[in-house]
Amino acid sequence: MQLVYQDWRTDWFPPMVQAMLEEFHASHPHIRVFYTPDPENFEQRMLADMQAGTAPDVFQGCCTHLPTWAQMDYTLDLRPYVEADLDQATINDWDPAQYRSFFAPDGRQFGLPKFHGALALYYNKDLFDEYGVDYPDSSWDHEDYLTAMKRLAQDRSGDRRSNLPVDSDLNRASSRSLATRLWGSMLDVSWDRVQVHVNGWGGHFVAPDDPARCRMCEPEAMEALEWLRARMWDDEVMATPLDVRNMETRQAFITGQVAMVEDGSWALKDILAGADFRIGVAPFPAGPVRRVTLATTDGFGIYAGTKHPDAAWELVKFLISKEYGRAMARANFLQPARASLVDEWVSFIREEFPGKAGDVDIAAFADGHLKGYSVTAEIFANMADAKELAYAAWDQIFTLGQAPVEQMEDVCRQIEEAQWR
Repeated sequence: MQLVYQDWRTDWFPPMVQAMLEEFHASHPHIRVFYTPDPENFEQRMLADMQAGTAPDVFQGCCTHLPTWAQMDYTLDLRPYVEADLDQATINDWDPAQYRSFFAPDGRQFGLPKFHGALALYYNKDLFDEYGVDYPDSSWDHEDYLTAMKRLAQDRSGDRRSNLPVDSDLNRASSRSLATRLWGSMLDVSWDRVQVHVNGWGGHFVAPDDPARCRMCEPEAMEALEWLRARMWDDEVMATPLDVRNMETRQAFITGQVAMVEDGSWALKDILAGADFRIGVAPFPAGPVRRVTLATTDGFGIYAGTKHPDAAWELVKFLISKEYGRAMARANFLQPARASLVDEWVSFIREEFPGKAGDVDIAAFADGHLKGYSVTAEIFANMADAKELAYAAWDQIFTLGQAPVEQMEDVCRQIEEAQWR
């Protein structure tokens, strides 16, 4: 019996997969698994393959696209298998917020956790020391965060060290274009990275009890969105993607263009390997209403059109095992989905980077999982159209600074209209 398993194409992943599949084949001699890397234009190609009936038997997915495939009935309902084969101790080892994210509103289960990516605040200790700013810690809220951004945002041309908030006499346009500009912080302007701020203000993108109702234009959400816009365009202390030439957030941090960055545990190895300064990590700053952090929804699913669902389930059970989670944690520092593996994960990182990671609070990434304040991406019933509409507005509001957050009132109306298409 043959299965096709599709997963990441990054350099480190294929060798790890092949080694682990040897173990699976040894214990399942009647199943032969062929690993294939995710294609370029992954989301579009996968959707086309699913529509054509040629999708892989088992695949990885996350974020907004995995639930979108489930909405289109392209994923197998895993509930019967989970109920028959997984014990409660295994389920309890996962972050409840992440586990719940793999259920559709009608109760169908379309995935199981692959790893637990979590958002935290990276900071450059050398820059904090240079400008006399106290390091972030678990007590920080968004006011502390803003205060630090304002003190760290600098014009570093020549020997001059002058802060560049909005009240500077320097022309805004020229100040944004300075090659030597140091920004206080940066976030990835994407669905869940913006949403986590809205949740901290007590708001939502999607009504928890109605996946067709948009809440982006309610006061709590609008206040959070305005807070982000103002940091980018009024105070000019938070970089937009264009300010760092569309670099990934981690690269903007590694290259010293931002003093802090909102990024995840998935970036940890790149940052430790690439940064030539002392690194710190702190829990994500608390919002005015609540403390939250992001738990990604990276998971494994089974194609609804597979000819071998039982064999595919055997493979998924192997992929969610401690052994496979441990292998990913060791190979590229992927934060395990299982709480019981967190200490091992931290030890792998310290072993490989004893100097750089020795005093880094790596466990800060697991804080939301262990203390129960993680949130996951909120999903509309028609996610594809909702995401397209929101991203177009955010380009104008955040990236270009050409629209007020009140534009989200029209966007919310359009999103709700799209739910009935």
